[in-house]
Amino acid sequence: MNVNQQTPMASPYGPPQPGYGQPSYAPLGGGYPGPYGPYNGPAAAYQPGAPPQGYSPYASFPSKAVAANPVSDLSSPLDLGPARGPLTSAPRPVSTPQAYSQYPQGDSQNGPPPMDHSMAQPAHRSPVSQPYSHGAMNLSGPHPSYSQQYGAPPPMQQVTNQMSGMQIGSGPPTSVGPGYAHHPSSQPPISAAYSSAAPPSYTQAPPPLSAAPSQPPPPSEPAASQPYYGGPPPPQQQPFPSAHHPSQPFVSSSPYLGPPSQPQAPPVSQQQSFPPGPPAQQPFPNSAPPPVSQASYSGPPPLTQHSFPPSSQSGPFPPISISPSQYPGPQPQSQPGPPPFHSGPSPRGPIPPPSMSQQQANHLPPGPMQQQQPPQPGMQGGYPTQQNGAFGQPRGPQPGYAGPHYPGQQNYGAGPAPAPAPPAQKRLDPDSIPSPIQVIEDDRVNKSSEPFTTGVKGQAPPLVTTNFQVKDQGNASPRFIRCTAYNMPCTADMAKQSQVPLAAVIKPLAMLPPDETPPYIVDHGDGGPIRCNRCKAYMCPYMQFIEGGRRFQCGFCSCVTEVPPHYFQHLDHTGKRVDCYDRPELSQGSYEFVATVDYCKNNKLPQPPSFIFFIDVSYNAVKSGMVNIVCQELKTLLDYLPRENPEADSVVRVGFVTYNKVLHFYNVKSSLAQPQMMVVSDVSDMFLPLLDGFLVGVNDSRMVIESLLDQIPEMFADTRETETVFGPVIQAGLEALKAADCAGKLFVFHSTLPIAEAPGKLKNREDKKLVGTDKEKSLFQPQSGFYSNLSKECVAQGCCVDLFLFPNQYVDVATLGVVPVSTGGSVYKYTYFQAETDRERFLNDLRRDVQKPMGFDAVMRVRTSTGIRATDFFGSFFMSNTTDVELAGLDCDKTVTVEFRHDDKLSEDTGALMQCAVLYTSCSGQRRLRVHNMAVNCCSQLADLYRNCETDTIINFFSKYAYRSILNTPTKTVRDTMVNQCAQILACYRKNCASPSSAGQLILPECMKLLPVYLNCVLKSDVLQPGADISLDDRAYLRQLLSCMDVSESHIFFYPRLLPLVKLDGGSLPMAVRNSEERLSKGGVYLLETGLHLFLWVGANAQQELLSNIFGTPTFSQIDPNMTSLPELDNPFSQRLREIIDSFRSQRSRYMKLMVVKQEDKAELIFKHFLCEDKSTSGGASYVDFLCHMHKEIRQLLS
Repeated sequence: MNVNQQTPMASPYGPPQPGYGQPSYAPLGGGYPGPYGPYNGPAAAYQPGAPPQGYSPYASFPSKAVAANPVSDLSSPLDLGPARGPLTSAPRPVSTPQAYSQYPQGDSQNGPPPMDHSMAQPAHRSPVSQPYSHGAMNLSGPHPSYSQQYGAPPPMQQVTNQMSGMQIGSGPPTSVGPGYAHHPSSQPPISAAYSSAAPPSYTQAPPPLSAAPSQPPPPSEPAASQPYYGGPPPPQQQPFPSAHHPSQPFVSSSPYLGPPSQPQAPPVSQQQSFPPGPPAQQPFPNSAPPPVSQASYSGPPPLTQHSFPPSSQSGPFPPISISPSQYPGPQPQSQPGPPPFHSGPSPRGPIPPPSMSQQQANHLPPGPMQQQQPPQPGMQGGYPTQQNGAFGQPRGPQPGYAGPHYPGQQNYGAGPAPAPAPPAQKRLDPDSIPSPIQVIEDDRVNKSSEPFTTGVKGQAPPLVTTNFQVKDQGNASPRFIRCTAYNMPCTADMAKQSQVPLAAVIKPLAMLPPDETPPYIVDHGDGGPIRCNRCKAYMCPYMQFIEGGRRFQCGFCSCVTEVPPHYFQHLDHTGKRVDCYDRPELSQGSYEFVATVDYCKNNKLPQPPSFIFFIDVSYNAVKSGMVNIVCQELKTLLDYLPRENPEADSVVRVGFVTYNKVLHFYNVKSSLAQPQMMVVSDVSDMFLPLLDGFLVGVNDSRMVIESLLDQIPEMFADTRETETVFGPVIQAGLEALKAADCAGKLFVFHSTLPIAEAPGKLKNREDKKLVGTDKEKSLFQPQSGFYSNLSKECVAQGCCVDLFLFPNQYVDVATLGVVPVSTGGSVYKYTYFQAETDRERFLNDLRRDVQKPMGFDAVMRVRTSTGIRATDFFGSFFMSNTTDVELAGLDCDKTVTVEFRHDDKLSEDTGALMQCAVLYTSCSGQRRLRVHNMAVNCCSQLADLYRNCETDTIINFFSKYAYRSILNTPTKTVRDTMVNQCAQILACYRKNCASPSSAGQLILPECMKLLPVYLNCVLKSDVLQPGADISLDDRAYLRQLLSCMDVSESHIFFYPRLLPLVKLDGGSLPMAVRNSEERLSKGGVYLLETGLHLFLWVGANAQQELLSNIFGTPTFSQIDPNMTSLPELDNPFSQRLREIIDSFRSQRSRYMKLMVVKQEDKAELIFKHFLCEDKSTSGGASYVDFLCHMHKEIRQLLS
């Protein structure tokens, strides 16, 4: 898909992708049409209320499928079922006593446990505290290998069946040390009669000896994969090993009727690519369901009853339990606010569907009635075959069950103890897995009211999605620096064990909101900034003054340095200087020093920078209207060149060049009546044909410049020249800046692949056949070393390049982007540029690019305290050595990401320090040093590390690491590496920090519970897993774009914001909904923000009043899908919607073009591409599937 703009109607998408078929939506009346599964509704507004029965008080994510058997595991972390051993063909005799491990189901059990075994570990699992192996292990027979090519997306009901028994809670780590401690719960009851109220949370206890099952039968043959919405699956894609309910056209939410009384292999004809897992449990075996409680976590009630045909093989999905890692003590202070998934007290029991009004308030389609499944033909008593765990084969009969048992009837018959029936197969409720929307909302509620003060060392800031004010009290604002972890491990071994990346995303020149003070400028005169003698760190709040203030000890290297006489000041009774709070460098985290001549190139003060505009005047550029638009805009834009004092004129000088196969330089000296053109046709040896009159002040030469800009479109209006050069263009700008002895920026407006004979000539190497092969990485590497060498020269001169591309076909962004990326510049891309629809977006980008504050000829160095060092850097820059990041230009949007490694032990007492210093020339020509300081805590316990991480920053780092890796590694290997590292992070937490619980539970740390969903978004992104319709240029463009994104931009890029436009009164935004097609209501209108696009999705049944308020037309058919801006209507709804769109655009560094998407229109495919919780057409997994896969990976590591 074309990431840049709306495709023209002959869209590169072509016909709908296989696997999409006809989009259809839930009817508003009730039930689902054929191809859809039941939808259980959104979280019901999270109201506090009387807690229902039967949950662990720490379970932060109550699931709808509540644990059933009161004796079984109710501790409810995210239960995905335990690992299985390989199957054998002969069942053991039932009479033989068997260990608990022989009953490999995550959370059900027959009869009460023996008193003395309540905490027994499963016998077949290795102890959880032993070191886990890094190799892949085969769990229960043949699995599809995980290649992240997940096959065609299954119907929604299948996706969500998988996790039906899942119960999710997440919470902060326990203070339990490494290894497992006993769960602080009491012994489960032993009586055989059970009431409907579930008792408090218990760990898994072994079943009675007589209840051991026999071994399961051999697996049936794998069957064909399930078609998605009726279309065939995309070819050659490996199905994702999710665990849905196979071959069941409709999944009923009925009570599950129990295990089979005899083994039965499923028929070969069934369509299955996703084996299921263990069942959810029914909490009220002997009584009617409890009344609806108000504690709010379940789906809407059914409107109609359906009887669904039974499946030939049935087995619920492994329960997922992201349990709150059962915090025995109080929650840590860094996690204020309620547990993530409900705002009242922790629920303690099954939560039935909310009231109808709650459902309607969420504008989502209803789910079907909970119904009993009809008995299966060929099975005794209607038990469907159970699955042997999360990703296993069918299980044999279960001894000890007398016969079918239905809720509400007495349990008669043989067996050691009556056990409640496992409930019916239910799709996993997406509301029971961690919701990004809820986490974002909770953070906003808890942290937006109070200012964030940076004085507390190691305190994690609010999320990037929260609006908050920062008060600098000695550490840099999170707007300048965000860290992946605010508690660093003390040792390299601990860091290696956890696999949590230690990195900082630094945005040195970030713009601050109006209510925050920009960094103060400190001028120490000719002496320059005070520095440590040994490590050269700049004076900062971490320097300790000693000997009455005559010397200071460096916080980074502990060296003692004399205080210069002019800087001396007495100390107070606490050892602080008495002028501490008068000096920004002693009390603030961020500040600037005025640099002396010693910090300047060649020991002379710099000249003000220059801007040079290079306009492509080849046939394509003129015909598209680009040349005319650029020339008209520059006439007014030159009045807005960057300046530090808004009252004064800008000192930036400008020059103009046009080019196709040759270059035309213009003399615009103020004394001329008309501009003069000089043509350089020998592009093989570039030189500057004029010195005087090329770079001029705008006010001096305004008349001549305006005359030139009027004449350029006329001069080239009838051009027939289609070939262009590119290398000589950069060389010309470089020569001009060298001649003027200044730094500056080149704005290059370019349209085609440079194939004319000249240095830097390129050939068309686009080859879709290489995608997905080992040679694919060559497509992201530059064609030759020419541009790499040229960028090195540009950086040495301080020549930054911004490239505006207007391609209609392949232009090799991977090669053309080398110079902009290496010089700290930007690439903007407007594919199929059309003047009428893309003009606004291009001009807004150009205006911002010209006006934004920036520094030139910059060098950045990151210093750290003893014990860690900066080892790796990501972003748009050049490095000639291992420590100095060189940037020809550094603007307010650019970030540099730094990874740290241990080179010694750290101390918990002192923590770890980092100082980022950037030396640059301001747009007024002054040499400055901007300094940002950050102190974080150090910890010797893994639980402390996991308590203070920031997932958004970790994902920003992971994505940059992955996007850089594809230059040298096949994309499949990169994806597998990412999944493995994420699994290791979560497995380490599970093994060392979480309370003991069954292997069937997925336990996630509180601050990392969104790691799986966000990581899946990275893995499915166009760069790592492209659809057939995305071009190589777009992938290269996105790869370069992400390399210098800050955390807020990467967050919206990977997990877009989806807003239902229901009520827009008041100043607050409507609460977002999750990125999934099932959250869309046919009667609604939704705004989707991706950071690069805005989509307005209009449901086919949207109310007339809504359409009139937004579009000025009451009927769906009259809406123009080609509009790129909304009509300015005189009603409050229209005004508020346009304000929201404007505010979204103002928050982003690039202008987001609006695209109106009508339901079932062909443009809807592009819109659905960004619904990242669903399966993608390119084979990316849904969130539900991926969470299961992560759990399988974690269990392999732990076993």
